[in-house]
Amino acid sequence: MCRRWVWVLTLCLWAQGAVAGTVLVVGDSISAAFGLETHQGWVALLEQRLDESGLEQQVVNASISGDTSSGGLARLPALLADHRPSLVILELGGNDGLRGQSPAQLQQNLAGMIEQSQDAGAKVLLLGMQLPPNYGERYTSAFAAVFSKVAAEHEAALVPFLLEGVGGVPAMMQRDGIHPTAEAQPRLLDNVWPVLKPLL
Repeated sequence: MCRRWVWVLTLCLWAQGAVAGTVLVVGDSISAAFGLETHQGWVALLEQRLDESGLEQQVVNASISGDTSSGGLARLPALLADHRPSLVILELGGNDGLRGQSPAQLQQNLAGMIEQSQDAGAKVLLLGMQLPPNYGERYTSAFAAVFSKVAAEHEAALVPFLLEGVGGVPAMMQRDGIHPTAEAQPRLLDNVWPVLKPLL
């Protein structure tokens, strides 16, 4: 009888482990909560919402301020091996655009990250970014189009613009005009959540 209960308990623990998963966030300063306390950032708020929703997900925030899509592409294989995520959230490209790097290179890097994540058995959510108009209409349009194009080509989920309702709103941005304030972080999560939740 004792052995039977041990077997049942083992099955229950195995089932719980099968349900639980890891959400890996690979991003730049927007997801690294630049200028804020870590617990104020949208990724920390995501972890809280998952707990409140009863969704058994571990969140690993592998975001680094200043990172580019090239940096993310180089870091990703080790992150996938270490954490074996069920879902990868990619929030990269903003620094590529601010540095005027080629949209074609950005697309290639994002595609590489999506492919690596999918090959590792993870779903992918891509968070799109846009640039301020002073970079010129031709470049900003080409940059913004990369995210929807690469998501469609690789069947990845997409949030078209992470900073929707935040970018360009003075009260929502820190003094540098680039990084969202603490007050803006719940809005970032609200922009992500409707697309993220069905993937869990």
